[in-house]
Amino acid sequence: MAEQILILDFGSQYTQLIARRVRELNVYCEIHPFNHIPKITPAIKGVILSGSPCSVRDVGSPDVDLHQFGALPLLGICYGAQLMAHKNGGMVLPSHIREYGRAKLSAVDHHVDLLKEITLDSQVWMSHGDTIAALPSQYDIIASTDSVKVAAFKKKDASVYGIQFHPEVTHSLEGKNLLRNFVVHICQCSQNWTPDQFIESTVAEIKTKIGNDQVVMALSGGVDSSVAAMLVHKAIGKNLYCIFVDNGLLRKNEFDQVLASYQGMGLNIKGVDAKDQFYTALKALTEPEAKRKAIGKAFIDVFDEESHQISEVKWLGQGTIYPDVIESVSVKGPSATIKSHHNVGGLPEKMKLKVIEPLNTLFKDEVRLVGKTLGIDDTILGRHPFPGPGLGIRIVGEITPEKVRILQEVDDIYVSALKRHQLYDKVWQAGAVLLPVFTVGVMGDERTYERVAALRAVVSVDGMTADWAHLPHDFLSEVSSEIINKVKGVNRVVYDISSKPPATIEWE
Repeated sequence: MAEQILILDFGSQYTQLIARRVRELNVYCEIHPFNHIPKITPAIKGVILSGSPCSVRDVGSPDVDLHQFGALPLLGICYGAQLMAHKNGGMVLPSHIREYGRAKLSAVDHHVDLLKEITLDSQVWMSHGDTIAALPSQYDIIASTDSVKVAAFKKKDASVYGIQFHPEVTHSLEGKNLLRNFVVHICQCSQNWTPDQFIESTVAEIKTKIGNDQVVMALSGGVDSSVAAMLVHKAIGKNLYCIFVDNGLLRKNEFDQVLASYQGMGLNIKGVDAKDQFYTALKALTEPEAKRKAIGKAFIDVFDEESHQISEVKWLGQGTIYPDVIESVSVKGPSATIKSHHNVGGLPEKMKLKVIEPLNTLFKDEVRLVGKTLGIDDTILGRHPFPGPGLGIRIVGEITPEKVRILQEVDDIYVSALKRHQLYDKVWQAGAVLLPVFTVGVMGDERTYERVAALRAVVSVDGMTADWAHLPHDFLSEVSSEIINKVKGVNRVVYDISSKPPATIEWE
């Protein structure tokens, strides 16, 4: 089993960032809720306690028995540090002034391994309403800022550390160095978790698990399902049967283009035209969640029918990635439904199949690195994320074939222009939305009454948060003119300048 760092999640918005920073050091790590701690095995080399929106002084605040980790190195970040101090007899009190934003380390003990090569006056990021007013007797202060005396501490004669700032955010300029000190030097992780190593171990694991069984897998043309399919293909070859369904909600010419690229990769794939079945299922539906569920059910029906034409299939392959897994386990119990899971639920149960998810430990950027190592074409790896329900959630209101045609044309003009102007790779995701709004326009001597199309482009790392992309005004003007001149049915184009949060990336 690969060595790893265990990250305990107390509900911080930054917990996934901690994991990403550790992974960037080529060290494997896993996030687990504080109340669902896995068995401590020799593979676990150290434990990181995340921050939290809670206060250790609150009744019922997240708590954990630190003794269960024995002599393992511990690093508490923000709430994690306050919890360590609080449980060992220290004093945690409300801050006089909320400590939020940039600060500079005014004192650093460079004799401590955690702070090696962390410079005096190094910028760090604070985000806490409580502060450690007094440390337990067995702890020493190892760093301070002008306003926070206990910015970092260490337990005497033990590899136990706490910091009140967030090293995982980019605003802490030497945060990655601090995490490297903990993970590599203190926990002594060997930094051998690489794409090559992941591919080798995953392919071997799939071979052992699957044997000579048949696997069926739905492909979408996206990064996750494509990389997952290639890993399974590398392990079992032609025993993998891939199905690519045209649900009538794909982008313009996408079905033919993606099918051709998959066949060029050597995958055993079948394309299925099921447009009419999906349009029938969506008829008269306007509520977003109802549309998602109708699309999901229609997909299950089509996929199940096609799968039954393959004899003795026992496994279903899925492109589930790590954020999907993390988000399905809430620290405080079931979280509110923001939208249905992007992987189509219900398939394994209906088809009585076992599930294989080769990417369920990877973040999106790691999936792309594995795909690159596997030799998958950049046109697939660099493709923007595209929602499972496709244009079905980019047409606000009822879906009709005519609306799909209009939006496909608008989207094609927009995305083609992004590529032509070398802007496509500079945004994380872009697409067009067709609104249920008609406005008055003038074309030549005629008055028009046609639809509004909204353009959306965001910059992000993993889609958890996103800012609207500041595309050049000349570019937007050019795209707007081209859409209005070429797409019959649209006479007005608007640009979405909302960030996530509070808005979501998709409109539905």
